[in-house]
Amino acid sequence: MVRPVTWYSDDLGDRDPVAAMLDTCERLRALVGGWPAARFERSYEPGKWTVRQILTHLAQTEIALGYRIRMALASSDYAAQNFSQDHWLSRETALNAVDALEALFALNRMNRTLCGSLSDADRAVGLTHPEYGALTVDWIIHQLAGHQIHHLRQLEQLG
Repeated sequence: MVRPVTWYSDDLGDRDPVAAMLDTCERLRALVGGWPAARFERSYEPGKWTVRQILTHLAQTEIALGYRIRMALASSDYAAQNFSQDHWLSRETALNAVDALEALFALNRMNRTLCGSLSDADRAVGLTHPEYGALTVDWIIHQLAGHQIHHLRQLEQLG
């Protein structure tokens, strides 16, 4: 199977995406697991999202991309819908960082388990996206894994 090129291919490199999903969550847990509440309100760079917002965004992305995978596998001719990450994030301001982190871990476990069980034929299932055009389930898996690594690197700057 040819490795798909996503927005986050450079972040993922040649790693297996399902293994990378597990590694990223373990590294996140080790990095931020014991932080005090105030530290989650810091940003890695002025004008960028706080740690709490990044964790919320990562959990929301697990929801969105996990849904797309499931819909593509369960529907013929599935067309994904756009979503605005900023609008989604603006609706979750009451969620604290610890709850966002736990949601991320649970959703990641579900998505990782599903993705790890898929055959090459399952991963080759196609879908369309209004901005990105024709995609496959494998593309989404690689996108999800690379996206997590991208944000982990931002959080590691706060170490």
